[in-house]
Amino acid sequence: MTLDPFLVAACFGIGVVVGLTGMGGGALMTPVLVMFFGVPPLTAVSSDLVAAAVMKPVGSAVHLRQRTVNLGLVKWLCVGSVPSAFLGVVLLRLLGSGRALEHAVQVALGVALLVAAVGLTVRAYMRLIERARRRDGTADPLPTGRPVVVPKILPTILIGAAGGLVVGLTSVGSGSLIIIALMALYPTLKASSLVGTDLVQAVPLVMSAALGHIFFGDFSLALTASLIIGSVPGAWLGARLSSRAPGGLVRRVLAFVLLASALKLLDVPSRAVGIVLLALGLTAPLLWMSVRRRHGFPALASRRVRNAQVERTAT
Repeated sequence: MTLDPFLVAACFGIGVVVGLTGMGGGALMTPVLVMFFGVPPLTAVSSDLVAAAVMKPVGSAVHLRQRTVNLGLVKWLCVGSVPSAFLGVVLLRLLGSGRALEHAVQVALGVALLVAAVGLTVRAYMRLIERARRRDGTADPLPTGRPVVVPKILPTILIGAAGGLVVGLTSVGSGSLIIIALMALYPTLKASSLVGTDLVQAVPLVMSAALGHIFFGDFSLALTASLIIGSVPGAWLGARLSSRAPGGLVRRVLAFVLLASALKLLDVPSRAVGIVLLALGLTAPLLWMSVRRRHGFPALASRRVRNAQVERTAT
């Protein structure tokens, strides 16, 4: 088994981003493997999921010790996600093999990345709206201590099922799509509980998808070892830096990268991709500043406000 030092270095960088933001693992890892290292899409998805199955329990244990996990929600999410994740792998196998299957996986991955990029934007907007409501005194009071949330069983199972299917097909979604749906369905959950719940439910979800890909996918031991060796220390370093780094800026860059990756995976011509990214790069910051002003915030948050937001997120 040989390790690619360049791949290990790339995985280390992706691990740092995951540690900083709590998302982006599969959404960044899989397209990087496909576009920059020439890994076939199915092999990239299979190996990324097996690596994630090794890494996910580490962060989950931390949140369980800190009691920032709503186990009731985890239970109902897993009822939907665990079987649907395995089903997603079976569906891939039913699509056949060879070039047709690789193209199907590539298209599914591109669509999932588009949804993830939009989801990051929606998540940022939802946070801004919530901040405005709390400032104006129109929001529900923040729960003290461990939040008491009554599970909405059917919607929660459906969120898990949809997220599990996407993860089984593409490896994307356990940390970027499901958490956004949880934010909308359970707005009273604290940020720490939201992240902890999503991370813990992702453990059986990813393990189910990984098991399916070991049996039916195109798992590569050497590739998976490179992913683990690079990303685990990177995630640790990113978590250590998260209290000082501008997480909001990192998430916006992440959304930009996800969009670019999605367009390339969907075989959009390079010239068109360049035009779209240039237009967004010029207009998106202005639009976001306009949205902030509309809700009564300064166009650019001061350093003091950013530090206060980081401290609230850390607690």
